[in-house]
This record gives sequence, C-alpha cells and structure tokens, in this order.
Amino acid sequence: RLGAQHIFLVLFSLFLALLVGLPLGIVCFYWPRTGHAVLSVIGVIQTIPSLALLAFLISLLGLIGTVPAILALFLYALLPIVQSTHAGFSEISSSMRQAATALGLDFRLRLFLIEFPLARTMILSGIKVAAVTSVGTATIAAFVGAGGFGERIAQGLALNNTSMLLAGAIPSAALALLIQGGFFIFERRWVHRRR
Repeated sequence: RLGAQHIFLVLFSLFLALLVGLPLGIVCFYWPRTGHAVLSVIGVIQTIPSLALLAFLISLLGLIGTVPAILALFLYALLPIVQSTHAGFSEISSSMRQAATALGLDFRLRLFLIEFPLARTMILSGIKVAAVTSVGTATIAAFVGAGGFGERIAQGLALNNTSMLLAGAIPSAALALLIQGGFFIFERRWVHRRR
C-alpha cells in the first residue's frame, strides 16, 4: 500500500511537471526575457524548504493530504525539466535551424522533427534528476497524510524505532536506485539504437 502511494505521488507529479516543464523550457529559449523571469520564479520555489512549502500550500488550498503533496512535488520537479529543455535547445546550432527552415519546415514541424530529437539527451537527463529527486522528496508527503514510505519514517522517528525507520528509508532508497538504473538502461539502449 505504501509503495503504491509513493509511486503514485512520484509518477503523477512527474507527469504534471513534464506537461508544464517542456513547454516552459521552449518558452525560456525562444523568449529570453520571459524565460529569465520564469527560471527566476522556479529557482526561488526550489529554495523553499519542503515542509515550509507544504505548509504554505495547505494554507493556500485549504486541503491536507495528497493534493498539496503532489503540487509540492510538481513544483520541485519543474526546475530540472525546464532547465534541461532550455539547455538542450540552446545546444542546437543555428545552422541546423536554418537548414530546417530552408527545407520548408514551419515552426511546429521544426520543433518536433529536428529540435526535440536533438535535445532529447539533455531533456532526459533533466527528467531523470526530477524523477530521482521526487522519490526522496515524496517521503515528506506522510507529514500531511498523503502516505508513502515516509509514513514509516515518520512513525519510526516518533517512536524512536530504528526498524520502522529503516522500513521506510530502505524501500525509498531502493526505488530511487531502481529509477536511476531504469534511466541508465534506457539511455544505453537508445544510444546503441542510434549507432
């Protein structure tokens, strides 16, 4: 039950971060003035301690439980995704864009057929950082009643019970390593396929 709750919190917040973060990263690249403001705001959010952010979201939403926990994880996952998307697009040479325009590709086709494939490695690295970080950050969800492995950690701390503490900490660390390994295997297979 706790594992399912933890995975749901991580995957759903990561999905939302991808839906918002990828377009924001593109906006940051193509409209630098707007992008600077967006990156500054996201960077400030990233510096807020997780429990403080949760407390702020609970008071703002008037809710406790899964919703503020997912929103907090979503906000923390935004920065690496937006930054990696911006960095990936920045690495594409202007000559590649000019060649795509010379071939008659409009902005949307150039985006999906040329720029996204070229920036994919950098974007994937940002998604990996967001996913692995979210696994660790999701343990705080237990403090607002959203469940997950953090529930055992919180109980272990409250009762000064090392076994219960480890029952939450070890699966959480194992899940982070599993996600890291999954991304590593995917990246290796993708590089091999490209070759």
